[in-house]
Amino acid sequence: GTKYGCGIAECGACTVHINGAAVRSCVLPISGVSGPITTIEGLAKNGLLHPLQSAWIEHDVPQCGYCQSGQIMSAAALLESNPNPSEADVEIALAGNICRCGCYPRIKKAVLAASESSGLFKNAMTSEAAIS
Repeated sequence: GTKYGCGIAECGACTVHINGAAVRSCVLPISGVSGPITTIEGLAKNGLLHPLQSAWIEHDVPQCGYCQSGQIMSAAALLESNPNPSEADVEIALAGNICRCGCYPRIKKAVLAASESSGLFKNAMTSEAAIS
C-alpha cells in the first residue's frame, strides 16, 4: 500500500492520484482534497491487475518494495496522459521517485512494457463497464 516516506514530498513513496493526477499525500492535508483519491489498491479493476502491476511482476522490479506503490502510481499517471512514452518521458515522470535499491533500469523496462498493453486494459474495462 501507499507508504509514508520522507514527510516532505521528496521521495515519492506516498504518491496517490487525486482526480487522476499524481500527488504526494504526505504534504497534502485532507481538507485540501476535492475529488476522488486513488491509491495503489485502486488500480486493479474487476480482478484484473493494472498493466503496470503485471509488468512489475513480469520484469521482477521489486526488491525491498518500499518505493513500489509510489513508482507505480507516478507511472500510471504518466501512462494516462501519455500512453506511448519514450524512455526519456519515463525518466522525467519518475525522477521524483526514489528507489533505495537502484531498480531504475527494471522500473523503466516495466513502464515501457506496460505502455504496450495499457490500451488492452482500458478496452477490457470499457467492455466490462458496458456489460454491467
